[in-house]
Formats: sequence, structure tokens, C-alpha cells
Amino acid sequence: MVTGDAKPSMIWNDGRLISWDEATTHVLTHALHYGSGVFEGIRAYDTDGGTAVFRMRDHFARLARSAEAYRMPLQWSVDDLCIATKEVLGANHLGQCYIRPIAFYELGALGLDTSKANVRTVIAAWEWGAYLGDDGVRDGIKAGISRWRRFSPTSFPNAKASGTYINSILAKTEAVQAGYHEAIMLNDHGVVSEATGENLFTVHDGVVATPPLSAGCLDGITRDTVITLLRDAGHTVEQRDLRPEDLASADEVFLTGTAAEVTPVREIDDRPVGDGTPGPVTRWTQQTYADVVRGRSDEYRRWLDYV
Repeated sequence: MVTGDAKPSMIWNDGRLISWDEATTHVLTHALHYGSGVFEGIRAYDTDGGTAVFRMRDHFARLARSAEAYRMPLQWSVDDLCIATKEVLGANHLGQCYIRPIAFYELGALGLDTSKANVRTVIAAWEWGAYLGDDGVRDGIKAGISRWRRFSPTSFPNAKASGTYINSILAKTEAVQAGYHEAIMLNDHGVVSEATGENLFTVHDGVVATPPLSAGCLDGITRDTVITLLRDAGHTVEQRDLRPEDLASADEVFLTGTAAEVTPVREIDDRPVGDGTPGPVTRWTQQTYADVVRGRSDEYRRWLDYV
């Protein structure tokens, strides 16, 4: 994580590179009090053609949509932010790494009216391995269904916003304390939404299913990537409501996300998924995704932005 020797030396801050020690913010920052920020998680990978950022423009387009959903005026275009990301990677001499852009309301207002608050945009990058651990990627993780519910999509825009992750923090903390790696969250109708920071897929009799956006899950870029890869390979992928009993009867369950990439789930609520080991569809998805992001697939090279 971003501690000790792993911390980046330079961070992009509204048009200029500043040092780690300079990258501070005031205690009366609006986002600190109200969670009024939008952010992204992006990965860059080492490829035969050099460092490449995976689906960078798609990530920044989503950042712009998230900002627009919260009526947050960004002063930087998608092109600007793509250029800035490459500056950050170059300044920190990074190849394979994780990239965190965030835009947030800073000073100028300390009430719910943000019209006088300044918007600050920052991009940091650092080396970060498997979010749910190398063992989890290899053997699968243990998950529990959380009592904390995902926010309703009728209450919040489908945007990657800082404040909407507070109940994910509650669910994650409770899951880890109970001995699980991750929590699976239902929505207020009792159907599966997503994990605390990942989208969820099931496999049953060869058919792949994932919750629709109406279930309250994030419109994940890795989710979209995996759906595309599976369908292009001839797999049936359904976007439909899933209930806890669908998880119990699934042959395979896996999670997707930029940080988690493709991670198998081997147990849910102390019950094995399938035979308790990652299944063939999950393994195929893991390998295919790894090939794509590392530039080993000409068909999907359009998703790579070389630094």
C-alpha cells in the first residue's frame, strides 16, 4: 500500500507535479466533512511494448460523468488527465502500478451548498499488488453476505463517489473481523448488488450471470471488459437479478475490479462454492484478462494506452 518505500515521490496536483510531503489538504476541506469527491482506480501494466495503462480514457470519461452527476465542475478534460497520468508515471519511474485520480471539493464552503467551494484534482500512482492477495487470486477467497445494504440507485447517482463507500467500509470491516476476505452486499430489495469494491459474477450450468446496474452495482470498467471477453468467446452472459440462493447454488463465483482484477470466490458464508476451488470459466476469465491487460492479445490492444 502507500506506506514506507512504496509511496510515490511525485503527485500531480491541478497541473503541476508536487512532492509527497507537499500533497496536503486543509482540515476544513469540504470532502473531508461530507465525502464530496469522485475518484477512479486505474492500472498500468508491463507489456512487450512498454508500460501501458488499461482503458485509461474510459476511466477518465467515467470520472467526468461522476463529477457531472454530482454537479462538480472539472477544469481538466479527459485528454488533460490522460497526459497528466503519463507525467505521473514518468516522474515516479513506474511501470506496472495502480493509479488513483480524485477530484474533490476543497475550501470555500463548509455547508451543503458547494457553489463556492474550490474543486481540486489530484493523480497519484504507486506499486500495488493483488488487492485481495496473491493467495486469493490463486485459490479463491472467502466471502460473507453482509447485513449492510448497498445504497439504492434511486438515492445516489451511479457514480464512483467517495461518500457512497462508507457502508462498503462498514461491510468490509465486519467481514474481515468475522474471518472473511470480502463482503457481498445486497440492495434494499434483498437481491445481490456487488462486493464492497468489486462487481460479482456467477456461473451456473455454463451460463454466466452478473447483477444489472439497477441492482445498485457500479458500472465497472473491469465488469464491462469481462462481459465483452466472455461474449466474444461465445459464452452466454446475462445481466439479471441474483438472490442469495443463486450464490448458494452457483458452480462458480468470481469478483472483478481494477484493483482485484479477476478473483475467484471459494466460499460464501462458510459454504463452498461448487467444489471449493476456482472453476474453468473463472480460470479462463483470469487468464484471458491477464493476457489482454499485458498486451498479449492483438484483438484488444485498442484498450491499451502506451506510456
